[in-house]
Amino acid sequence: MRGLRTFCVAARYESFRTASEELFITSSAVSHQIKGLEEELNELLFDRSSRELTLTEAGRALYEEVNPLIERLNTVVAKFKKGAASSSIRISVQPFFASEYFVPRLQDFTAEHPEIDIQVGTSDETTEKHPADADLSIRLFRSPPSDMPSNLLFPLRMVAAGSPEFKDQMTVRKKKIVSDFPIIVHDSHSKAWAQWEEASGVQLPKDTRVIRLDSMIAVVRAAQRGIGAALVPVPIGELWFREGSIVRLFKKDLVADVSYYLVCKEDRTDDASVKLLRDWILQNFAKQA
Repeated sequence: MRGLRTFCVAARYESFRTASEELFITSSAVSHQIKGLEEELNELLFDRSSRELTLTEAGRALYEEVNPLIERLNTVVAKFKKGAASSSIRISVQPFFASEYFVPRLQDFTAEHPEIDIQVGTSDETTEKHPADADLSIRLFRSPPSDMPSNLLFPLRMVAAGSPEFKDQMTVRKKKIVSDFPIIVHDSHSKAWAQWEEASGVQLPKDTRVIRLDSMIAVVRAAQRGIGAALVPVPIGELWFREGSIVRLFKKDLVADVSYYLVCKEDRTDDASVKLLRDWILQNFAKQA
């Protein structure tokens, strides 16, 4: 069980270092547990051949099967913890928002409120639905659910981005891209490039190649490696820009027809701990609107 839990955290971020920070163990301990699990299953779960750690096909399949079970176990155990009823909060956050934007800032809240147990779950990026087992959720909605208290955080804004080398090789004449310009498409936002083209006034090559991926982390990593141009959410992906691994290709942003909302389960609105976390989220994230 320990190995499976560690695997799920490492798989979520595709990083042993980030997993070690969340689990409060060393990176070598994470690596050792993953290796033990791989030996037990007789299956490689991570591809370690390149500089970036990535899940193998078997690893991704295992994560999709096991992670919901681990999250459910965490929820059940939390209910039986002594005193957990008033101090345990389960929040569901969409994967890219969680790994790049929410979890890195969460330590500020936990340092101020160590008595509150926060369980962060991630789930499918495409579903406009508050998970039934979550007290709070941060998710993309065209319009918020009418039967639950909700607060607008900010609209989804995306910018065209690529590696510095990709930008150097890009050629634009009279608002037409005339160089090779493969685009990376997130399955959840399949029309986003067409919308960006209309909003920016920049014409994409008619014969441009398309690479389709099913997670935003995979999309950004593909752009980082120079595979193509990607539409990256901001300010969520700002860390990537600050590191310089990807750069903006154009100034124009695309404001999508969906927004991030903070949604609260009706029967937890009066809980003091939930109120504290809601107020902190609104103070730290809604100002980006």
